[in-house]
Amino acid sequence: QVQLVESGGGLVQPGGSLTLSCEASGSNVIFDAMGWYRQAPGKQRELVADITSGSNTYYADSVQGRFTISRVNARNTVYLQMNSLKPEDTAVYYCHGLHFGYNFWGQGTQVTVSS
Repeated sequence: QVQLVESGGGLVQPGGSLTLSCEASGSNVIFDAMGWYRQAPGKQRELVADITSGSNTYYADSVQGRFTISRVNARNTVYLQMNSLKPEDTAVYYCHGLHFGYNFWGQGTQVTVSS
């Protein structure tokens, strides 16, 4: 059974940085795409960034230029480097993997940007 396990969330001051990590375990599949979604209180879950197995990337306008997504296919791991964090980046961040049309989700990790 495939599991996605996130780590790296926490509390950071505005302008600070955090790196989120997500590792897939329980299978040797290479996800067609891996990415990060986030959900703030009272808001819908939104796509932040994703990356294909061929390293094509997508970023939401709100994080373009501040966040960088990367992956290591051999480790089935995806990272999200977040710089210049803003209070509006506060949310639960979820790792996502897509494989042959099936969606896999992590349990979520809290990111709080506050002074």
